[in-house]
Amino acid sequence: MKQDRPSHYRSASSLALMLALVATSSACGGAASGGSDADGGPPVSGGTLSFAVATDAGCLDPQQVGSSDTLYALRQTVDSLTDQDPATGRVVPWLARSWEVGDDARTFTFHLRPGATFSDGAPVDAAAVKKNFDAIPDLGGLAILAQGYLDGYRGTRVVDELTAEVTFDRPNAQFLQATSTPGLGLVSPADVARSPERRCADGVHGSGPFTVSGYRQNQSLTLKRRAGYSWGSAAWKKKGAAYLDAVKFTVVAESGVRAGSLGSGQVDAIGGVRRQDEGVLRRGNARVVRRANPGVVFNLGFNNGRPLTRDARVRQAAQAAVDRAEIAEAVFPTGTRPATSVLSRTTPGYTDLSGDLAHDPGRAAALLTEAGWTEGSDGIRRKDGRRLSLTVVSFSNAGAYGSALELVQQQLKDVGIELVIKQLQVTQFPGTIKTGDYDALWGGDLTRADPDALRTLYSTHQVNSYRLPGGELDALLDRQAATTDTAERDRLVARAQRLVVRQAYVVPIVDQEALIGVSRQVHDLTPGASGGIRLHDTWKR
Repeated sequence: MKQDRPSHYRSASSLALMLALVATSSACGGAASGGSDADGGPPVSGGTLSFAVATDAGCLDPQQVGSSDTLYALRQTVDSLTDQDPATGRVVPWLARSWEVGDDARTFTFHLRPGATFSDGAPVDAAAVKKNFDAIPDLGGLAILAQGYLDGYRGTRVVDELTAEVTFDRPNAQFLQATSTPGLGLVSPADVARSPERRCADGVHGSGPFTVSGYRQNQSLTLKRRAGYSWGSAAWKKKGAAYLDAVKFTVVAESGVRAGSLGSGQVDAIGGVRRQDEGVLRRGNARVVRRANPGVVFNLGFNNGRPLTRDARVRQAAQAAVDRAEIAEAVFPTGTRPATSVLSRTTPGYTDLSGDLAHDPGRAAALLTEAGWTEGSDGIRRKDGRRLSLTVVSFSNAGAYGSALELVQQQLKDVGIELVIKQLQVTQFPGTIKTGDYDALWGGDLTRADPDALRTLYSTHQVNSYRLPGGELDALLDRQAATTDTAERDRLVARAQRLVVRQAYVVPIVDQEALIGVSRQVHDLTPGASGGIRLHDTWKR
């Protein structure tokens, strides 16, 4: 792989995915919209797709990378054991042609397709699956999502060259769907043996339909088509190699500039479409592809380890003060819906908790008064000589919705809570989470078409960014991950949602939607089911 990299490179943690604005589809009803490819004529091969994104995480390992913008590119370089059909939510074959799940969901046996290879020539075999899964715990905090998927992992047995048996020490009902995610995408055994830092800096060899051909940090990442590729997902239309010769992702920080570039034909596609961009795209030769994101909604999450936000009444007051409908209408793209739970409507196991999330400034004021906070002369409440002032950290990959946070800031001020906004770069996320030097985090959504997204964010056995206390929530999240009874799992997930919302561990804001602007000369560019986009079938005139 050729990579042009500046000397000041820093790797980024996959923890940042918790704050990423990931483009995805719903596994249960979030259909794409925004135009049809029916008038495109027969597909043609060749050409380079130019895609503008807002940020770069500075890491070339899909098992570690946390930026959705970077995952747009890197997802094309790695395949997974399975795929999840965006239209139906069904788990379908990819590198594994078939599989069996043990009755207690402790054992998963995958039968691999013959002939698949990594881009360094190594075979995709059972030994490679074992090396990948065995090594993920050694990635530490850089692969927290993948580690969550492998919670309780005992090991992988190589049954024969193309059969791998993955076992867990307890039921792991979510694992099959997890094998469709980029976090468990497979890389060459030679890369597995390298340090996490080297993998992030130099990149890895996947078995995907594209390979990385060039990289300039914070500037561009270029992919080229892999000749001879013939083991694509069962959810893809095209057999064999991809249509496009190459794809170039360019970092363009300003949303308006991205939209203008697409509208004028300078680029073929853009990520992070904002409300004010929609008119520009409609007037230009472009359309908007949109999908409702499954998983944890866009939110304001509180650090329960801090003195002020440790008090549930302060958190609950903030939750009651937020007017989600106003925020959705004023800031987010047209059609965005106010959150009605901590899980989005398109997530399996979603429970409607809109009654608990009503906008009620009077209740907010009463809760703060009960907690001993009295009105100050400047409108900010005080207690024991201290102002009710909270510092919220927003990272650059959630910066597109900075105006939404400013509106939240004003709504909280109206009930006497001061919100001080501190914006950091994505690469600062790991250090910030480690120190816990914040009262709240902005944009802590996680896209995944499975309710186990709750466990990733809110279990104290995971990264625990919100410093939640152990206890009932941990037990519920562990039990839902273990049960194979769908109805029982839904009941446990419902209880977990109620606990998160009623304790106001986070303030749900909106059901996030992924909006991708696409030139009308580009066809069959679609979101995937648990993050990223799918470019194997994409072609352009």
